[in-house]
Amino acid sequence: MRFDLNAPPRWMTHCHCTLCRSAHGAGFVTWIGMLAKDVEIHDAERCLRWYDSSPGAQRGFCERCGSPLFFRSSRWPSELHIARAQVHAPLELEPQGHVFWSRHVDWARPDPADGLPRKDTL
Repeated sequence: MRFDLNAPPRWMTHCHCTLCRSAHGAGFVTWIGMLAKDVEIHDAERCLRWYDSSPGAQRGFCERCGSPLFFRSSRWPSELHIARAQVHAPLELEPQGHVFWSRHVDWARPDPADGLPRKDTL
């Protein structure tokens, strides 16, 4: 599956919540936030599947390869969150912080000297 970003990301952050960690099989997930209207998804009808991961939230994945790709929520109805690792082009934006820091795992702790704010909510 392919997608194009037709605008720069609005934000980028590392999420340490248990749902993101489980969905990606990782210590944390770096997300970029886009307006959904600025993301063009190719082959969505054939390949993109959505999973209801929690009340009011869904995670999108590629049916062909199983890659976790997207997150959307009724909390941010105009946004589409994209796993940074799935964007293969350079971005001018760097991560701006850590969310759900109180849930981070010790074995995947980012560099404490990264200087980014650490919050327990969004």
